[in-house]
Amino acid sequence: MKRRDGFEGEKYIAIPELALRKVTRGNSLMQQLYVTYIGYFPKATYHYRERLKGCKDNILIYCIRGRGWFKINNQHFDIGPNEYIMVPSTKVHMKYGADETDPWTIYWVHFSGKDMEAFNKDFGIDLYQGAKEIMFNEKGLELWEAMYNNLALGYSEDNLTNTNLCLYHFLATFLYPEKHTNVKIQDEKNMIKDIILYMQDNINEKLTIEQLAKRIDFSTSHFSSLFKKATGMSPLDYFIHLKMQKACIMLYTTEVKVKDIAIGLGYDDPFHFSRIFKKNMNVSPNQYRILRRNKGEDEISEEE
Repeated sequence: MKRRDGFEGEKYIAIPELALRKVTRGNSLMQQLYVTYIGYFPKATYHYRERLKGCKDNILIYCIRGRGWFKINNQHFDIGPNEYIMVPSTKVHMKYGADETDPWTIYWVHFSGKDMEAFNKDFGIDLYQGAKEIMFNEKGLELWEAMYNNLALGYSEDNLTNTNLCLYHFLATFLYPEKHTNVKIQDEKNMIKDIILYMQDNINEKLTIEQLAKRIDFSTSHFSSLFKKATGMSPLDYFIHLKMQKACIMLYTTEVKVKDIAIGLGYDDPFHFSRIFKKNMNVSPNQYRILRRNKGEDEISEEE
């Protein structure tokens, strides 16, 4: 089930090497830094990529939802919402992919240049620094869209030059995030983060939008709009998402009956819970438990 790409709604562009050579030849600025690949993978279930000989480009992966992981030379790094990882060009074995129960949604860019060793040293981009937390990078995503849309028009010298100039600004939003984030937006994002923590602490409750909005003294419409902008989901859909995550963990790691898991997550009707679970996970709770455990046994057998 492992997949490199092919996700519904994905965006992906690989810039031809011939076009890159043409635009960087004789242009000292463009030789310093340029985009080689750019992509967006929404809810990338079963995403997996292994690079036995590393990657000649720098890789930046920005996770906006869900979770994933990155493994370099047996060092494992988890990546969650509003975290990014920037890996320098290397010949070291690496692999990365989406979490099985909560697959990530990621924006990513491969970029290279004339002297990447010096670039990475100057900006402290280390092979084993792992993921870094960042406030929702709205400006970075605007620049990503600008680069992608520009490349979608073709690989003319003007298009590639404009894209590579945008790349400098795009990277700056990650390297110096405090310089590119509006204070009001930061406050609103902190409020949303607090609401998510409140949801996690009250996972067994039946929360309403009115209750959640009241906690931060917002109208329900304003709160719902901000929450969806920050997470890509409505507040109640996100709360259900958290409940399903918890259910997956309990189904795999405990012997608790499905009806008791449902009650523990605030569902009085276990059949209603099962319908919601299947809608989100594409299998029933009992099927998930069987499939997940069988997979775990297979992995143990392979190790043995």
